[in-house]
Amino acid sequence: MDVKTIGVLTSGGDAPGMNAAVRSVVRSASKKGMRVLGVRRGYNGLIHGDMVEMDMRSVSDIIQRGGTILYTARCPEFRYEEGILKAKKTCEEVGIDGMVVIGGDGSFRGAADLSARGVPCVGLPGTIDNDIACTEYTIGYDTAMNTAVEMVDKLRDTAQSHDRCSVVEVMGRHAGHIALNAGIACGATYILMPEKKYDLDDIVEKMKLTQMSGKHHFIIMVAEGIGNTTEIANYIESKTGIESRATILGHVQRGGNPTVRDRVVASQMGHYAVELLSKGIGNRVVGMQNSKIVDFDIQEALSMKKTIDEDLYQVAYDISF
Repeated sequence: MDVKTIGVLTSGGDAPGMNAAVRSVVRSASKKGMRVLGVRRGYNGLIHGDMVEMDMRSVSDIIQRGGTILYTARCPEFRYEEGILKAKKTCEEVGIDGMVVIGGDGSFRGAADLSARGVPCVGLPGTIDNDIACTEYTIGYDTAMNTAVEMVDKLRDTAQSHDRCSVVEVMGRHAGHIALNAGIACGATYILMPEKKYDLDDIVEKMKLTQMSGKHHFIIMVAEGIGNTTEIANYIESKTGIESRATILGHVQRGGNPTVRDRVVASQMGHYAVELLSKGIGNRVVGMQNSKIVDFDIQEALSMKKTIDEDLYQVAYDISF
């Protein structure tokens, strides 16, 4: 297949490093003599023809920027056959021979649907949650963790000054990877995440034991998927007598300048995606295994289940006193 024009879009939640991936795709494709169209606002842009021509200079000075210059959006219309066929028609009308889709699992399902209808797609894992099973690392994860750690370090200053407990909610609706790693990095006394059962009385007991050793301020890290952060703080205060405050970090974790790792990995993955499309290869997801860039069939990737690092969780528990 002679690939002359490719499209690139970002879909779902934004993640730091998406711009670095877009930049890599555009420049890698341009070097091969391909035309590149940037599709704005995810699959909505593909359905309605909202796109812009991109070249080497159009992606200058974006590698350091958070968010996505192509914007992003959810697209309920793309869940249905009519929406997918509209997107395919748009691709035919503008001459798109293949697509690079940067996003999470939902974005990859859309890429699989489009690939099945004759438009080869390659997915890049862009999500701060690091919850895509086929890859050990997703674009945006490192930046989000560093942002969370920076915020919690500031909260710790106040918690220590007032002998308080800070119950901090970080992002991760279905996955506790941010909570686990940021929790260790911040010296959290306890980490709550969807993958692990918990008992609030265990937290209380651990805090009391820690108090006996002379510590009087605490950080409790809670993944978003647990919910009820304020109620958890109230329960801890009622059982320990320690003033406890809930803090929800929220979308601040999705923004900001991407770290070195996110910029480099996004650049590697973007380049790899263009190499696949240039050979006419689609219906693939790019990932990282053992620090090497690899690719998987999209359906195979979607069927995989990602688990928490049990050894890391044990480390967190053993040293958090």
